[in-house]
Amino acid sequence: MAVPGFLARERIIAKPGFNRWLIPPAALAVHLCIGQAYATSVYKAALVAHFDSTLTAIGITFSIAIVMLGLSAAVFGTWVDKNGPRAAMFTSACFWVTGFLVGSLGIYTEQLWLLYLGYGVIGGIGLGIGYISPVSTLIKWFPDRPGLATGMAIMGFGGGALIASPLSR
Repeated sequence: MAVPGFLARERIIAKPGFNRWLIPPAALAVHLCIGQAYATSVYKAALVAHFDSTLTAIGITFSIAIVMLGLSAAVFGTWVDKNGPRAAMFTSACFWVTGFLVGSLGIYTEQLWLLYLGYGVIGGIGLGIGYISPVSTLIKWFPDRPGLATGMAIMGFGGGALIASPLSR
Protein backbone atom coordinates (compact mmCIF):
# COMPACT_ATOMS: atom_id res chain seq x y z
CA MET A 1 0.00 0.00 0.00
CA ALA A 2 1.47 3.33 -1.09
CA VAL A 3 1.67 6.27 1.28
CA PRO A 4 1.30 9.98 0.43
CA GLY A 5 4.50 11.75 -0.64
CA PHE A 6 4.89 13.77 2.55
CA LEU A 7 4.96 10.51 4.52
CA ALA A 8 7.34 8.69 2.16
CA ARG A 9 10.30 6.95 3.70
CA GLU A 10 12.66 8.66 1.25
CA ARG A 11 11.79 12.08 2.70
CA ILE A 12 12.94 11.22 6.22
CA ILE A 13 16.48 9.99 5.64
CA ALA A 14 18.83 11.60 8.15
CA LYS A 15 21.61 13.79 6.89
CA PRO A 16 25.22 13.02 7.82
CA GLY A 17 26.03 14.14 11.34
CA PHE A 18 22.48 13.65 12.65
CA ASN A 19 22.50 13.10 16.41
CA ARG A 20 20.82 9.75 17.03
CA TRP A 21 20.16 10.71 20.66
CA LEU A 22 17.33 12.96 19.47
CA ILE A 23 15.25 9.89 18.59
CA PRO A 24 14.73 8.35 22.07
CA PRO A 25 12.96 11.44 23.50
CA ALA A 26 10.60 11.44 20.50
CA ALA A 27 9.93 7.73 20.98
CA LEU A 28 9.35 8.33 24.68
CA ALA A 29 6.83 11.08 23.84
CA VAL A 30 4.92 8.75 21.51
CA HIS A 31 4.75 6.04 24.15
CA LEU A 32 3.68 8.52 26.82
CA CYS A 33 0.73 9.42 24.59
CA ILE A 34 -0.43 5.90 23.78
CA GLY A 35 0.30 4.79 27.34
CA GLN A 36 -2.97 6.50 28.23
CA ALA A 37 -4.51 3.07 27.69
CA TYR A 38 -3.28 2.07 31.14
CA ALA A 39 -5.28 4.89 32.73
CA THR A 40 -8.53 3.06 31.90
CA SER A 41 -8.83 1.92 35.50
CA VAL A 42 -9.31 5.55 36.60
CA TYR A 43 -12.60 6.01 34.80
CA LYS A 44 -13.94 2.47 34.49
CA ALA A 45 -16.23 2.89 37.54
CA ALA A 46 -17.80 5.94 35.88
CA LEU A 47 -18.38 3.88 32.73
CA VAL A 48 -19.96 1.07 34.78
CA ALA A 49 -22.40 3.58 36.25
CA HIS A 50 -23.01 5.33 32.92
CA PHE A 51 -23.80 2.11 31.04
CA ASP A 52 -25.48 0.51 34.07
CA SER A 53 -23.24 -2.44 33.36
CA THR A 54 -20.76 -4.69 35.12
CA LEU A 55 -17.08 -4.09 35.72
CA THR A 56 -16.36 -7.11 33.52
CA ALA A 57 -18.35 -5.72 30.60
CA ILE A 58 -16.46 -2.42 30.81
CA GLY A 59 -13.12 -4.17 31.37
CA ILE A 60 -13.58 -6.01 28.08
CA THR A 61 -12.92 -2.68 26.35
CA PHE A 62 -9.35 -2.59 27.70
CA SER A 63 -8.87 -6.29 26.91
CA ILE A 64 -9.94 -5.77 23.30
CA ALA A 65 -7.56 -2.81 22.98
CA ILE A 66 -4.60 -4.82 24.30
CA VAL A 67 -5.42 -7.83 22.10
CA MET A 68 -5.67 -5.51 19.09
CA LEU A 69 -2.34 -3.95 20.09
CA GLY A 70 -0.66 -7.33 19.81
CA LEU A 71 -2.48 -8.40 16.65
CA SER A 72 -1.91 -5.13 14.81
CA ALA A 73 1.76 -5.06 15.81
CA ALA A 74 2.15 -8.55 14.35
CA VAL A 75 0.12 -7.87 11.21
CA PHE A 76 1.48 -4.39 10.42
CA GLY A 77 5.08 -4.94 11.52
CA THR A 78 6.43 -5.44 8.01
CA TRP A 79 4.34 -2.51 6.74
CA VAL A 80 5.90 -0.28 9.41
CA ASP A 81 9.41 -1.40 8.41
CA LYS A 82 8.70 -0.89 4.73
CA ASN A 83 7.07 2.54 4.99
CA GLY A 84 9.03 4.06 7.86
CA PRO A 85 8.19 5.71 11.17
CA ARG A 86 6.59 8.87 9.75
CA ALA A 87 3.89 6.96 7.86
CA ALA A 88 3.46 4.55 10.76
CA MET A 89 3.02 7.28 13.37
CA PHE A 90 0.59 9.20 11.15
CA THR A 91 -1.44 6.03 10.65
CA SER A 92 -1.28 5.24 14.36
CA ALA A 93 -2.50 8.71 15.28
CA CYS A 94 -5.40 8.44 12.81
CA PHE A 95 -6.51 5.10 14.28
CA TRP A 96 -6.00 6.27 17.88
CA VAL A 97 -8.00 9.48 17.42
CA THR A 98 -10.72 7.75 15.39
CA GLY A 99 -10.98 5.13 18.11
CA PHE A 100 -11.47 7.82 20.73
CA LEU A 101 -14.12 9.55 18.63
CA VAL A 102 -16.06 6.35 17.97
CA GLY A 103 -15.72 5.37 21.63
CA SER A 104 -16.97 8.82 22.65
CA LEU A 105 -19.94 8.39 20.37
CA GLY A 106 -20.62 5.06 22.08
CA ILE A 107 -20.56 6.74 25.49
CA TYR A 108 -22.75 9.60 24.30
CA THR A 109 -25.35 7.26 22.73
CA GLU A 110 -24.97 4.66 25.51
CA GLN A 111 -24.01 2.00 22.95
CA LEU A 112 -21.42 -0.23 24.62
CA TRP A 113 -20.63 -2.00 21.36
CA LEU A 114 -19.44 1.33 19.92
CA LEU A 115 -17.06 1.70 22.85
CA TYR A 116 -15.75 -1.80 22.11
CA LEU A 117 -15.37 -0.98 18.41
CA GLY A 118 -13.92 2.49 18.89
CA TYR A 119 -11.62 2.36 21.89
CA GLY A 120 -11.08 -1.40 21.73
CA VAL A 121 -10.70 -2.35 18.07
CA ILE A 122 -9.88 0.87 16.20
CA GLY A 123 -7.94 2.49 19.05
CA GLY A 124 -6.19 -0.82 19.73
CA ILE A 125 -4.92 -0.93 16.15
CA GLY A 126 -3.53 2.56 16.67
CA LEU A 127 -1.89 1.36 19.88
CA GLY A 128 -0.19 -1.54 18.09
CA ILE A 129 1.18 0.52 15.23
CA GLY A 130 2.17 3.31 17.62
CA TYR A 131 3.90 0.85 19.91
CA ILE A 132 6.08 -0.91 17.35
CA SER A 133 7.07 2.08 15.23
CA PRO A 134 9.32 3.83 17.79
CA VAL A 135 10.68 0.54 19.06
CA SER A 136 11.69 -0.74 15.62
CA THR A 137 13.18 2.66 14.78
CA LEU A 138 15.27 2.70 17.95
CA ILE A 139 16.54 -0.83 17.37
CA LYS A 140 17.85 0.27 13.96
CA TRP A 141 19.46 3.45 15.28
CA PHE A 142 21.00 1.80 18.35
CA PRO A 143 22.31 -1.61 17.29
CA ASP A 144 25.01 -1.21 19.95
CA ARG A 145 22.51 -0.43 22.75
CA PRO A 146 19.14 -1.93 21.80
CA GLY A 147 18.06 -2.57 25.38
CA LEU A 148 18.79 0.97 26.55
CA ALA A 149 17.16 2.63 23.55
CA THR A 150 14.00 0.53 23.48
CA GLY A 151 13.75 0.59 27.27
CA MET A 152 13.51 4.37 27.20
CA ALA A 153 10.55 4.16 24.81
CA ILE A 154 8.83 1.30 26.61
CA MET A 155 9.08 3.15 29.93
CA GLY A 156 6.93 5.81 28.30
CA PHE A 157 4.12 3.33 27.69
CA GLY A 158 3.81 2.64 31.41
CA GLY A 159 4.55 6.28 32.22
CA GLY A 160 1.61 7.37 30.09
CA ALA A 161 -0.67 6.27 32.90
CA LEU A 162 1.16 8.62 35.28
CA ILE A 163 0.22 11.54 33.08
CA ALA A 164 -3.20 10.38 31.88
CA SER A 165 -4.55 9.20 35.25
CA PRO A 166 -4.82 12.62 36.88
CA LEU A 167 -6.11 14.13 33.63
CA SER A 168 -8.74 11.39 33.25
CA ARG A 169 -10.43 12.18 36.54
